[in-house]
Amino acid sequence: MSHPIEDYAMIGDCRTAALVAREGAIEWLCLPRFDSPACFAKILGEEEHGFWRIAARDAGAEITRAYRGDSLILETEHRTPKGAVRVIDLMPTGTKGPQVVRLVEGLAGEVDMRMELAIRFEYGRTVPWVTRTGWHDIRAVAGPNTLILRADVETHGEDQRTVADFSVKEGECLAFALAWGRSHEIDPTPVDPRIALGDTERFWAGWAEKCRYDGPSPRAVRRSLATLKALTHLPTGGIVAAPTTSLPEKLGGVRNWDYRFCWLRDSTFCLVALMDAGYVEEALAWRDWLARAVAGNPAQTQILYGIGGERLIPEIELEWLPGYEKSAPVRIGNAASDQLQLDVFGEVADAMYQAKLRDLPPIEGGWEHTVSLMSHLAEIWKDPDEGIWEVRGPRQHFVHSKVMAWLAFDRTIRRGEARNRKAPYAEWRKIRETIHAQVCEKGFDKELGSFVQAYGSKTLDASLLRIPVVGFLPAEDERVRGTVAAIERQLMADGLVLRYRTEDTEDGLPVGEGAFLPCSFWYADNLLLLGRVEEAKVLFERLIGLCNDVGLLAEEYDPRARRMLGNFPQAFSHVALVNTALRLTQAMREGAPQGRKQPVPA
Repeated sequence: MSHPIEDYAMIGDCRTAALVAREGAIEWLCLPRFDSPACFAKILGEEEHGFWRIAARDAGAEITRAYRGDSLILETEHRTPKGAVRVIDLMPTGTKGPQVVRLVEGLAGEVDMRMELAIRFEYGRTVPWVTRTGWHDIRAVAGPNTLILRADVETHGEDQRTVADFSVKEGECLAFALAWGRSHEIDPTPVDPRIALGDTERFWAGWAEKCRYDGPSPRAVRRSLATLKALTHLPTGGIVAAPTTSLPEKLGGVRNWDYRFCWLRDSTFCLVALMDAGYVEEALAWRDWLARAVAGNPAQTQILYGIGGERLIPEIELEWLPGYEKSAPVRIGNAASDQLQLDVFGEVADAMYQAKLRDLPPIEGGWEHTVSLMSHLAEIWKDPDEGIWEVRGPRQHFVHSKVMAWLAFDRTIRRGEARNRKAPYAEWRKIRETIHAQVCEKGFDKELGSFVQAYGSKTLDASLLRIPVVGFLPAEDERVRGTVAAIERQLMADGLVLRYRTEDTEDGLPVGEGAFLPCSFWYADNLLLLGRVEEAKVLFERLIGLCNDVGLLAEEYDPRARRMLGNFPQAFSHVALVNTALRLTQAMREGAPQGRKQPVPA
């Protein structure tokens, strides 16, 4: 049986990432990039699908773990009746290719340890050819991939694995390093594991020093920011939604998606969180990635891209993997890349507007492309779409999509006029007013006293919580208050907010999923806008308490089973945590409702 999702920690080098289980097994490792084939895929299958475990041989060892400071260096202690050891896991920053370094330090007594390495390329499918390159070292090759294991202890083969049994005494430190390379090139240059540890610690310490957040729950916020940094692809600036694929939104179900891509929807959320927390360089890199990704024919704008801006993202099912806790199918690629989701135009426009408010330098030629995007949106905003939740049922006139189309015109008008740019403002204002009137007429149900998921629907949707946050209507508007109250009545599960009731929505999938964590943070944002600061603070602390022992959040949480669900760790959850923390800090200091830094239209 798989470990619970919350049992994992992440290590990474801002180019790729790995998940480490609580007892010391790396069970998910993508090489050489987030969206590349996985070397280990045990998290999606059975034992034979690959892992790398270093742990005490005593099955009853007491295990504790924590990150070192604000870094992504993971320290796991194994305590047995004979002594204690610390396993230090990291992916060194600054190396030519991705490597994983594992150091085993003796803390007390003498502890018997075992290392097991089962290399399986291509998502657990391919067993490599392994040769010995030294008394301790091995090379594993299959097709384009090579892995080189360099170890301080003697290794041997056993059942298509590389294993080592060794002991560590107090004061000793043994090192293991696993490096990836292309099989047609020279083997990766070895690193000194101890020097790599120091260099990596300095990298993360220098990064953490730039943080200027000083509000509630600083440890959780700083960990969320470090997670966002780790999910950033350093060469391109792209931020992936998660480093994993197909971790289920319902155990045993089919809501299993590949999140190793960059969503335009995340643009405003990430930019505001990074800028307001002090990370201007990362925000600028993300803004520039965003501009490159959407460059081209506006009609070909996608909702998600690869980390380099790749557009071809076919969805494929991997039939040889049984899935996490039998949640099949396992998918790579994401067919949602072909969907129409009008809300992303609003997110892109708002990201550019927020960048302007925070004095990021404009992009050369950016305004001309913006005008092209808005001309395209002027033609398609009336169309139904798949919406923010990427439903695989029929297209609908989703209220959130229309609100975000309104946002696109509103923010672009404000941005352009502030910089005296030429544009058809009269036409855009007319469209903005038309969308606003249509949403208020067709998207609001007087009987429910609430906005609804789609025109003519009786279904509620947590995305409606974005209405006052983006300034479509003020929080004190009775229609907004009624919507918040309706969501409180119908979409709450043990104090958390569901995206929508799956049994009430024609989304083309079986019913059932956990509470989508960003929605609960959005609810906290609404409480702040309504002046219910103490309630927002209590909810924020509850959400912080859902983080696992090393401060990570998945996409969803099952309040009944008390388990995390969905891909992990999830950028959307962590960026929502940061943004709510920033709003809560401002509200607590000023004693008044606070929203995003933007004027609310009359």
